[in-house]
Amino acid sequence: MSFDTLGLSAELLRAVAEQGYSEPTPVQRQAIPVILQGRDILAGAQTGTGKTAGFTLPLLQRLNDATPGKGRRPVRALILTPTRELAAQVGESVGTYGRHLPLVSTVIFGGVKINPQIQQLRRGVDILVATPGRLLDHVSQKTLDLSSVEILVLDEADRMLDMGFIRDIRRILALLPQRRQNLLFSATYSNDIRQLADTLLDAPVLIEVARRNTPTELVSQVIHPVDRERKRELLSFMVGSQNWRQVLVFTRTKHGANRLSQQLEKDGICSAAIHGNKSQGARTRALQHFKRGEVRVLVATDIAARGLDIDQLPHVVNYELPNVAEDYVHRIGRTGRAGNEGQAVSLVCVDEGRLLGDIERLLKRDLPRVVIPGYEPDPSIRAEPIQRRSGAGAKARPRNGSGQQQGKRSGGSAGASAGSRLSKGGRPEAQKKRGNRRRAAGPG
Repeated sequence: MSFDTLGLSAELLRAVAEQGYSEPTPVQRQAIPVILQGRDILAGAQTGTGKTAGFTLPLLQRLNDATPGKGRRPVRALILTPTRELAAQVGESVGTYGRHLPLVSTVIFGGVKINPQIQQLRRGVDILVATPGRLLDHVSQKTLDLSSVEILVLDEADRMLDMGFIRDIRRILALLPQRRQNLLFSATYSNDIRQLADTLLDAPVLIEVARRNTPTELVSQVIHPVDRERKRELLSFMVGSQNWRQVLVFTRTKHGANRLSQQLEKDGICSAAIHGNKSQGARTRALQHFKRGEVRVLVATDIAARGLDIDQLPHVVNYELPNVAEDYVHRIGRTGRAGNEGQAVSLVCVDEGRLLGDIERLLKRDLPRVVIPGYEPDPSIRAEPIQRRSGAGAKARPRNGSGQQQGKRSGGSAGASAGSRLSKGGRPEAQKKRGNRRRAAGPG
């Protein structure tokens, strides 16, 4: 099947061909015809499957087919994303595929001056890509009118809920016309996503191109057991000995990202860090340098797991496993995109047994373990709770009346209990029954 069988206009087909694409991906084959019909959709697709073009192309065509008369351009399509990086990526796609159409688009997010955004909105915009917080800033300043929105897209909706945007989303929905087309894209499914879909979508078409909550099969995955204090040494060894030229590395905390980047620099490996405390300009520059090959290792928190689109990125490293198993899928989804193969490496110490077990239960399979010669774990080292260990990079949080740290999930530490060992399934021996998991909201 080719793109010209999906009902797209000549202008859009031309833009697609200019990008070198000839055949649509599975999610594009399913989503584009349905969106062109004006139907609501609930789409679950692995990251890197081409879903952005899957909603961008038909959205552009529907707006172009019903171009309003002369006068000020109202916002007719609103695309909400959880992060600045993803907003910029989607905005770039809209501009790329809509280059031969008389439609105007813009992107608004926080971390940059608001006045240029106000000026662009005053000139008129057909398609608005936005993060929830900055969009509501414009609404409060009365610089944005959403009463003419015909199409709403929630991209990476699960991440928006993870980051605590549900109240903002409800406020935004209240500003939109009742009659509109709704497109909800989510890399993972949860009860919260289903509840949102039930209230937002009208008789939606369900699109699911692969088993939910799974990474693409093009990504090879491996676990390297290693002592916690030797992770940085092993990472430097692997980057140097295997001549990795472009590596995306994930840490749990902002402080940990900064520290690891500085340590790699001391090892002679050019690196940079991006996270929520960095200014938007610093994040953009670091990403540009990484894409151009001027930076060899980019160290990031999970804020970068959704929205980083790096062409043919070969390597992703989990320097620390994420606290929530679904984030593992999003992290390694930065590689193995658009039909390219990729490698996902996780450096796992004895503290991370429970986290690894969560990931393997989500994937419904055990991940291969390979011990690097010279970096064998010391069996005498006892597991320590990840969130309380000194030097973990996270500031201590105030405790509530029950003695638990606020904002942390209940049911014990994320790490294995002291004295336990990392088993085949990643579970510490004599593990107690886990309590309810609760995730702290907020970007990395």
